[in-house]
Amino acid sequence: MIYRELGRTGLKVSQLGFGSMRLPMRSEGEGRSVDRELAIPLIHRAFDAGVNYVDSAPGYCADDSEGTVGEALVGRRDKVVVSTKNMYYGDDEAAWWKNLENSLERLRVDCIDVYHHHAINWAHYVENVEPRVARWMLKAKEQGLVKHIACSFHDTSEALMKLIDTGYPSVLTVQYNMLDRQLEEGIAHAHEKGIGIAVMGPVAGGRLGAPNEVFEGMLPQVRRVPELALRFVLSNPNVSIALSGMSTMEQVEENLATASDEVSLSEEDRAAIAEHLTRLQQMADLYCTGCGYCMPCPNEVDIPGIFAAYNQARVYNLWGTGRAQYSRLLEGRAQGKKAADACVECGECEEKCPQHIPIREQLKEAHKALAPEGQ
Repeated sequence: MIYRELGRTGLKVSQLGFGSMRLPMRSEGEGRSVDRELAIPLIHRAFDAGVNYVDSAPGYCADDSEGTVGEALVGRRDKVVVSTKNMYYGDDEAAWWKNLENSLERLRVDCIDVYHHHAINWAHYVENVEPRVARWMLKAKEQGLVKHIACSFHDTSEALMKLIDTGYPSVLTVQYNMLDRQLEEGIAHAHEKGIGIAVMGPVAGGRLGAPNEVFEGMLPQVRRVPELALRFVLSNPNVSIALSGMSTMEQVEENLATASDEVSLSEEDRAAIAEHLTRLQQMADLYCTGCGYCMPCPNEVDIPGIFAAYNQARVYNLWGTGRAQYSRLLEGRAQGKKAADACVECGECEEKCPQHIPIREQLKEAHKALAPEGQ
């Protein structure tokens, strides 16, 4: 296993971390829980191979992730960096502390090594964390219940750099993968400032977890797409750790082999991938750049969202993901946003499109390609 410095925390962490959001589950619906007979051996195998960072959160795996990780930590606590999160941003300080106490109990630890403000953006930080919630976090750190303050972050690279410049977090957990490189500049800035970077979603939430001819030909020496995706993230010297949500022993073994390789990718490999991804993006931009000038639609059709799902499918061969995204619109699960079949062909969008895309016709094409047969 290869180890890296987690910023200036003093922690040396395995470059592969165990993300415990996708542990194997048993049963369905309200009775769902982690299948511990399957999950704990996965975590133990990773620990035995040198993985020394595990990440969890309340809410993961039907609220059962932290409890499972806690069981897996028994007898191994002193060798593992434990990371979890607190998603409370209200005014009730007692509620925030209750979340922390619950996590300590479930994880069976006296102190959390890396404790996150969960899923924040810059507005969240300014409106909630800085004026209020940060005080509770700092108090927990003073009491020895938290070692290092972290944020899991979802916003732009510009916003990320502003958060970094506050000097508040010691660790940032961010989205970064071959399909989403928008935070690359911010990640480099974090490294310069001594902030540890943990990457969530190195295989793009599973989108890069399956065979895909679009990506399989990028580098002849890397046959499988998940391996390519993980190598891409680990080859960025500004990244401290890549968190992978592993739910099978096969995934664990493959990731361990990749993370034990000193040279993830050469500079030439990264350049070849970047060139290939740029060509794909240029192809996608021929259809729609996502500028949003066509909006708002008077009938609430989510034109940019539909085209993003359609482009992801036809350019990157990610049809399963594209259809899943579109199904949310069809089923009314995206508030204030509708599918292409709600278009009344008024033409307002086409008058505003700077690319002069025949939006009405392409919406019909997208619906035909993404909707279940007969809809």
